[in-house]
Amino acid sequence: MEVVLMKDYGNLGKAMDVVAVKDGYARNFLIPSQIAVPATEGNKKVVAQVKETAEHKEEKKIKEARQLAKKIEQVPCTIPVKVGEEDKIYGSVSAQEISDFLKKEGFDVEKRNVDLDEPIKSLGVYSIKINLYKDVYAKLKVWVVKEEK
Repeated sequence: MEVVLMKDYGNLGKAMDVVAVKDGYARNFLIPSQIAVPATEGNKKVVAQVKETAEHKEEKKIKEARQLAKKIEQVPCTIPVKVGEEDKIYGSVSAQEISDFLKKEGFDVEKRNVDLDEPIKSLGVYSIKINLYKDVYAKLKVWVVKEEK
């Protein structure tokens, strides 16, 4: 018997998948538990429409993320820091500071999306990867400079 899964279920499949299962399993467990519905022609058409809509939404999100990546890459990011003798930085530049800078520039980027292996502890130019959506990344150039007094 073929059924359409209404939600993700273990090794059986993900929501909106059409899967073949034994008749008794479908009638006695999956359908009464509202995990699945019978795979009638009408239900299969609905599944096809839902999947198509989801694909369009996914493509739109990816396109928007790519446009955002281009905009972020255009932003000059300069972070002034206090330095001591021999240009040693007091503390470090963290993902939070980079996220705060981007928020000031109008980009809603969370700290967890800033891919910083370890905090920046010296002056210079760094290329930081910003994770925007699944496989869409932006490379942000960060200039860490001496704070003027």
